[in-house]
Amino acid sequence: MAAGGTATHDDIAPGSLRAWAIAIRPKTLWIAAVPVGVATVLAWMHGAPILPWVAGLAFLAAILVQVISNLQNDVGYTARGLETGKRVGLPRATARGWLTPGRVRGAIALAIAGTVAVGAPLALHAGPLVAVIGFASVVAALAYMGGPRPIAYTPFGELAVFVFFGLVAVLGTYYLHAGAPGAAAWLAAAAVGSHAAAVLVVNNHRDAEHDRRTGRRTFAASFGKAASERLFAAALWLPFPLAAAMAVIESRPWLAAPLALLPVARRLQADFLNMPPGPAFNLLLFRTVKLELAFGAAMAAGAVLQRATAG
Repeated sequence: MAAGGTATHDDIAPGSLRAWAIAIRPKTLWIAAVPVGVATVLAWMHGAPILPWVAGLAFLAAILVQVISNLQNDVGYTARGLETGKRVGLPRATARGWLTPGRVRGAIALAIAGTVAVGAPLALHAGPLVAVIGFASVVAALAYMGGPRPIAYTPFGELAVFVFFGLVAVLGTYYLHAGAPGAAAWLAAAAVGSHAAAVLVVNNHRDAEHDRRTGRRTFAASFGKAASERLFAAALWLPFPLAAAMAVIESRPWLAAPLALLPVARRLQADFLNMPPGPAFNLLLFRTVKLELAFGAAMAAGAVLQRATAG
């Protein structure tokens, strides 16, 4: 996913920290952190003991998977010759020569090794299912812009994000702490995954014309502007009734705290529909990331308040 803003990058030195930041996209790492945080607090609300080392390693593993995905996206994009002067998003570090493909692939291998090292004690703690989840997540991160048929070349990118940065991340983290997830965890997973998918909708909506020219058949490139707008609306609004359903099913009203963000979502949708094509969509993308962060923080705060006021 591309970062936002309109700053120039003419002064970036090859191999510098700024060059690595272009490839890693640190502002997108919230998409990996939010589901882990929500699941951890939800498990705590349900009375599960939260071991600090388990929570810490779960956060680290999620961040590493996102880093793998972002680095693979950078180098894979360049390898396929997709970086053209007409693309609206920020440039790729490898395409601009700020990082060599070999160095980025080496960093990907290092991040995979780190994920294995972090995931091993989690699997020993909670069982082999955790290892399966970790393996599938790494494969999906690599497959987004890697392999003979990258996910990024299909209309299923948003679905993949919903599954891995929503269902898998939330339910897997909940399982680490509390065992089999119930209805509330499933609803939370769908809500978080929906907002994560909305971020990618913005990204692909922005780049739809470029993607058509370069052979990427994303949802926006395949089905057009109107369908992409409907997909954004669905991904943007679905988490709110899910949060309300959590509050009703659990008889815990504080879980409806994210409903306070409805005006933010309304402004986002209005701007998405009315904003002219161009770099401004980069800023809209990060506003969508911030909504996901705020939604997750509100849900976590509601869970904390619910347990604190329960007795």
